[in-house]
Amino acid sequence: MTRTRRLPALLALAAVPLAGCGIRATEVPTNFGPAPSRVHCSLSGTASSAQADRGLPVQVFLLCGAQLVAVDRAVQVPDGTADSERRVLVAQGLLDQLEASPSAAEKDAGYTTDVRGALGVSGPRRGDPEETLRLSTPPDDLTSVARSQIVCTFSDSAAAEGDGSVILGGPTPAPPRRYACTDEVRTRPGGGGPPSSAAGGG
Repeated sequence: MTRTRRLPALLALAAVPLAGCGIRATEVPTNFGPAPSRVHCSLSGTASSAQADRGLPVQVFLLCGAQLVAVDRAVQVPDGTADSERRVLVAQGLLDQLEASPSAAEKDAGYTTDVRGALGVSGPRRGDPEETLRLSTPPDDLTSVARSQIVCTFSDSAAAEGDGSVILGGPTPAPPRRYACTDEVRTRPGGGGPPSSAAGGG
């Protein structure tokens, strides 16, 4: 009988050191190794600036982490170019940069582009608003991501009016439309593309 009565007391004493060290029996270990070292959508200052030292500094929007992120680029515009021609040259340079394969550093950071097909751009037709840019492919024929990339890139550049919108048309006589780059478009470029409205006449 005496030995039987001692057993609970001994078990209680054995539990004291475990309680004292702060370890609970029900806790699950959380050490799953070191955190990933690569930071997505983050470029070093050197990698970013290297893209913008060969002409007029601009920014283009690439896809990274299912969102649009601006990266530095450069386009060539000859000195003395008239404003109307300058807009088209800048727009073509931006398209070329969007179509180009991201650099090695950008690929490592997770950047991609959905703009394909050697797109061309020209100025307004008769009857178009003077700020119109006409693409060689109708905007509605592009993927929503590509359309979002182009609209956000153009609207934040010398190719646009400066009010956050851009007037785009295609190669057909169909009237151009005014597109806006909104916060929703930047965060969800594949969710239907940028909103648009009638642009009106010139």
